[in-house]
Amino acid sequence: MEKSTQNNGQGLYSPRGKVSLGQAVPMALQHVVAMVVGCISMPMLVAGAGGLAGKEQIVMVQASLLGAAIAIFLQHYPICGLVGSGLPVMIGSGFAFLPTLSSIVGQYGMAAMLGAQLFGALMGILVGVFFKYIRRLFPPIVTGSVVVTIGISLYDTAINYMAGGVSTAPDYGSMKNWLLALITLATVIVCGQFGKGMVKASSTLLGMVVGYLVALAMSMIDFSGIGEAAWFQLPQPLHFGVEFVPSAMVALGIVFVVNAVQDMGQLEASANGAFDRNATPGEISGGVIANNIASMIGGLLGGSPVATAGQNVGIVTTTKVINRKVFTLAAGIVALAALMPKFALILTTIPQPVLGGATITVFASIAMTGVRMLAREGLSARSMFIAGLSIALAIGIPQTANVFAGFPQWMTDIFGRSEVSIVAISSILLNLIVPKEQKAK
Repeated sequence: MEKSTQNNGQGLYSPRGKVSLGQAVPMALQHVVAMVVGCISMPMLVAGAGGLAGKEQIVMVQASLLGAAIAIFLQHYPICGLVGSGLPVMIGSGFAFLPTLSSIVGQYGMAAMLGAQLFGALMGILVGVFFKYIRRLFPPIVTGSVVVTIGISLYDTAINYMAGGVSTAPDYGSMKNWLLALITLATVIVCGQFGKGMVKASSTLLGMVVGYLVALAMSMIDFSGIGEAAWFQLPQPLHFGVEFVPSAMVALGIVFVVNAVQDMGQLEASANGAFDRNATPGEISGGVIANNIASMIGGLLGGSPVATAGQNVGIVTTTKVINRKVFTLAAGIVALAALMPKFALILTTIPQPVLGGATITVFASIAMTGVRMLAREGLSARSMFIAGLSIALAIGIPQTANVFAGFPQWMTDIFGRSEVSIVAISSILLNLIVPKEQKAK
């Protein structure tokens, strides 16, 4: 009996090891809970910018969830060694797209936004296809800087969630919100640092469960709106139509290329966190291609683009759970949520202080993974200069209001609000410009 339990435990920490359903389900739920709220809130924010409400919002949410589920399956079941990474990653909606998507849908409407998404996804696929030719542009100094920035850029999201999520809410920053967030965080810390086995591996999920129960006791759960959603609903291809507007296509195409760099960083972080090695060119190329194929499918269905979910990379780095069965179950749950809108909306009842308290340690692990990637390559004076300056620009510029006030709006949309865009471009340019250090003879 002891031997069987040990083998199951080892299986959970190997890609194709044998695990029981009882072990896999909690791990899968932990990943789903970490990514699904963003996967739902992202299309709802875009829908709001486009003046959509009610059933049309649900169509967008449904399509976004289904696109994410397709991407997860593609990542874990690579096709012909060309599509999919085979790395332990989860895919969700890409928030790096939000400012540009909102701007396009506000100016030109949903059809133009989805047309731009199809074009942008094609650009992302081309980046993946030709990755081996442009690989030299993305050495560890670049991808490590991107991963560090991804982690740091998520810190204010976690803190904002801990305070209540919406700064205009009457209870934002209240003692009640902070108490709920700290109870959740304390549960995650106790389970993750002092627990063993499944308790340690499920620390984020257990923190959310405890936080949710406390919130329920404090009457902080809002179930309104769930009754209006259907139990079952099939996807509706081309529900919003497709229109190709050149300016929208170019603006979103640039963001897709930058997001491909972000995906590269997340894939590198996943390989480093799970296997203590760098991702191979084939894993990165296949991972980028898979995500953009899913974004293209999502666009045809009316959903938002997808990206590798950083919070889930953090969970993998923290727990070391990499079994493919876990991620297959997670993809199945996300697909089920896409077909059952009522179930998807139930997941959104998790209070934001609970999400903040549960994910801040995950975001911290992402940044530390980036630091480890940089350290592995050696912290020379050159690499510290490139990484330090790139990260400083990436974190500093978006925090400064109207920093590009004298420039066209697309400058603000692409660079003024996206830390990842800035760190990717600046680190690539600096790596090409700054002279390499002379090796001692």
